[in-house]
Amino acid sequence: MASIGEIVTPTPGKDALARARQRAVLVPDCMVEARRIANTVIAGWHGRRKRGIGENFWQFRPYANGESLSRIDWRRSARDDHTYVRDREWEAAHTIWLWADMSPSMLYKSTLGLVSKESRALVVMLALAEILARSGERIGCPGIMEPIAARNAAERLATALIHAPPTAGLPDTRMIRVASDLVLIGDFLDDTDNVIGRLAPLARRGLQGHVVEISDPAEELFPYSGRTEFIDPETGEKLVAGRAETLREEYQTVYRARRENLGQSLRHLGWNFVSHRTDRLASEALVAVHMYLSGMPAAGPHGASHGGMA
Repeated sequence: MASIGEIVTPTPGKDALARARQRAVLVPDCMVEARRIANTVIAGWHGRRKRGIGENFWQFRPYANGESLSRIDWRRSARDDHTYVRDREWEAAHTIWLWADMSPSMLYKSTLGLVSKESRALVVMLALAEILARSGERIGCPGIMEPIAARNAAERLATALIHAPPTAGLPDTRMIRVASDLVLIGDFLDDTDNVIGRLAPLARRGLQGHVVEISDPAEELFPYSGRTEFIDPETGEKLVAGRAETLREEYQTVYRARRENLGQSLRHLGWNFVSHRTDRLASEALVAVHMYLSGMPAAGPHGASHGGMA
């Protein structure tokens, strides 16, 4: 719920066309920011690439005794006094499904946040698509775009998002029929039992999940005082607090308990959980998820990375 004057969103009940136009304006800017962030974090990362049988060149390395002479690259070896072999890349493209919550609650931005939750979710999603596409992975979005392996997959995903119909709640995942990775990005403010009830069957089907909780700092800190009117962006219901500061301690306790419960429940499913605030850098959430997808544990509380990247 949010304080009046801090919600950058149409009022509940606005038609879907207005919501679609708003997203169409937002997505191109998010794509530009996503590519900038991806370029920042991608240096030095080889994704899932491994030495093996394949078509593409990966690296030169010194020849080892016992290797087949047919693997020696004589042209490269002629440049100095060493003998080199040409390694090729093992290309085992993996399917990774990306989803960002576009429900009205994601439009919230307080004066403490750098951007709206929706904007941050889109940037993280598109930046992740950019990095994965460069690594040769197949990228899809449930209900919006079938998996594709292409260098411009992030751009094609951005275009698909612009024209996507409005949705509410977690995505329809019935089209995901093979073992894949699923990255879900949203605020996950719904009842935790309901969220886990939707995700548990996916874990049993063999999907490896990575949940990124996007929150505005005001949702966590509750910086309100005095008479404050709160509005539920999903329903339009209002709550007026005469002295909002008297609710702070209890609110923070409940909020932290909800997050901890969500994280523990996801870990019991074998899934990963990253908590990210919009007053932090988008690259922190991107690096945390990227590390999980690479099979490495992410650092920081709840798996969130706290690097100093742009």
